[in-house]
Amino acid sequence: MGISKTLASYVWWTHERGSLHYDVMVTLILLFIFLAPLKVDFKDKPAAHNLHPNQITAYSDGQGGVVYDVPLGALSTPAPANTPEFEAALLAALRPVAGEVKLVRYQAQPAHGKVQSYRVWVKR
Repeated sequence: MGISKTLASYVWWTHERGSLHYDVMVTLILLFIFLAPLKVDFKDKPAAHNLHPNQITAYSDGQGGVVYDVPLGALSTPAPANTPEFEAALLAALRPVAGEVKLVRYQAQPAHGKVQSYRVWVKR
């Protein structure tokens, strides 16, 4: 059997199951499946999850408290930071999501040189 006929039989999958050529084809397919992602960049990244400009995200701080990321778009009044009005605006933005909570602390989260959101620690 010539090389061209052997290659054609691999392409058309003409070998009987259990034969040497069949086992070689299956082995080549399995090697491709398991080794190709290590060497080939298929550019199969998950789609970026863009948050809504007003979306507040929450997660645990690991000590019984909750941490919220509050974007600037969620604040109703543009009060300057570190003022009672600003803290009231943070609590007002959190009220629909967290209910009545006490503000422990907050920290600006800059992105591209500007403050985009605030990380807020609260207690119930």
